[in-house]
Amino acid sequence: MKTIRINFADFWPEFDYKSFFLYRYLSAHYNLEISDKPDYLFCSCFGYRHWQYKDCIKIFFTGENISPDFNLFDYGIGFHHLSLGDRYLRFPLWLTYAWDHLDAMEQKIDALQPNLCARKFCNFIYSNSQWAIPLRAKFFHELSKYKKVDSGGRAFNNIGFLVPDKIEFIKDYKFTIAIENSVSPGYTTEKIIEPMMINSLPIYYGDPCIGKEFNTRSFVLIKDEQSIQETIEQIIALDNDDTAYLDKLRENWFLQRGVKERYSREIAAFFDPIFQDKGEARRIIDFGFSMRYRKDMSRVTPWANTLLVEKGYGLRDRIHKLFSRL
Repeated sequence: MKTIRINFADFWPEFDYKSFFLYRYLSAHYNLEISDKPDYLFCSCFGYRHWQYKDCIKIFFTGENISPDFNLFDYGIGFHHLSLGDRYLRFPLWLTYAWDHLDAMEQKIDALQPNLCARKFCNFIYSNSQWAIPLRAKFFHELSKYKKVDSGGRAFNNIGFLVPDKIEFIKDYKFTIAIENSVSPGYTTEKIIEPMMINSLPIYYGDPCIGKEFNTRSFVLIKDEQSIQETIEQIIALDNDDTAYLDKLRENWFLQRGVKERYSREIAAFFDPIFQDKGEARRIIDFGFSMRYRKDMSRVTPWANTLLVEKGYGLRDRIHKLFSRL
């Protein structure tokens, strides 16, 4: 296999590249060598260490609700439905969670067992309440008027402990509230895929383009805030009709079969040309205003990195202090 010198910068806290999906996938096709002087640098959005690396191809990856800055990075991997030639690969976050389960999910293993209807009612596992869309909290409280919704995260916890294993916990529930932190076309995270993996019916709100990849008949979809009561009535009907509930679980999760094969082809088509020749792979524009833009950003972001990381402020304090000095 061809040897590729790589490294990682600015990923989330406690990031372990060995468990990172792209590392595991690419290491099956290339001999990946971690180097302090990489030819290819994988970057994310949790810092600015990437400025320390020179003379390398920078590939941006995000699981957060932001877009890659193609003025700073040669390539981007994200969730938006973008078209930018060979510089962008759409690889939504939910795929990193579902990859090893896709075949089973397409077969809907055990989905028709009648005892699935005997499970507890509904769960809600979230810790982020301050930064999330208000609809999530509102829906939790409204649905709780019908039956208790077991909340196992820090937000509205009502079970007396924090759930240590989310998948193990939600498999015992008929329904799982799966509402994104924020709404953006293409932004579909693990929130809908985790209950799907163990056949707990998701109650979903978030990506307005969810129907491009997922079969919307296979889960309960909250259309908007005005439809909350209508959605709750649908949930109540399913909760009291085992046949209707199982019929919904019989639906295929995905709009089309062969998800794993399709994305495998897209990953190969994206990375193979990049790894062929480092010189030919460079895409950042070297001259014009883009050069000035990068120069300005390289001056500002190291200062911001010191403020946000080295001084250890909490997230709210970091943002406040950052913008109060601009």
